[in-house]
Amino acid sequence: MGTPSAVIFDVGNVLYDWNPRYLYERLIGDDRALDAFLGTVATKAWHFQHDAGRPFAETSAELASAHPEFADMIALWGPRFDEQIPHALPGMPQLVADLGESGVPLFAITNFSGEFWPPFRNRESALFDRFRDIVVSGDEKLVKPDPAIYALALSRFGLAGPDAVFVDDREDNVAAAFDAGIHGLLFTGAEKLRVDLEALGLL
Repeated sequence: MGTPSAVIFDVGNVLYDWNPRYLYERLIGDDRALDAFLGTVATKAWHFQHDAGRPFAETSAELASAHPEFADMIALWGPRFDEQIPHALPGMPQLVADLGESGVPLFAITNFSGEFWPPFRNRESALFDRFRDIVVSGDEKLVKPDPAIYALALSRFGLAGPDAVFVDDREDNVAAAFDAGIHGLLFTGAEKLRVDLEALGLL
């Protein structure tokens, strides 16, 4: 691979801390009941359908039908989704700012509901306005680590694989980036990522 000139970020658990507990711990006072709800009812596996493009109205109706005792809680997942992502991860806004001010083109590929994305992106415009383009899985009905979403992103961004480094917190997504010819970095924190990007000459 050549030397990359652009950075492609994941969003959840790289730029921002996503955890459904941030919302539901304020609504369900008992820890055991909270764990049961998030572990067996409104699970991350259920939510993945939204990332893949299914409408919340459909998925919530199905889940509420199966668990009518939790219908009210399930109904809040979509309208209050941005409360599950309350803040950026430490050091990441400054790292993004430093890259942008250095003239590094910034992009993102995120597994994110096409319905939930616009209000969150608008809330966080100060960071995302630095990005030239963002591929949202729910809009494309393609999710990482499907090779097709990487191919789509490279085409849309006007990049060849070696032109970019891709940062994600999941090993399977990073491996898929490698397979697409993209430099891949596994995210473990802003300090380590800064060192890795400096080693690639991007900072």
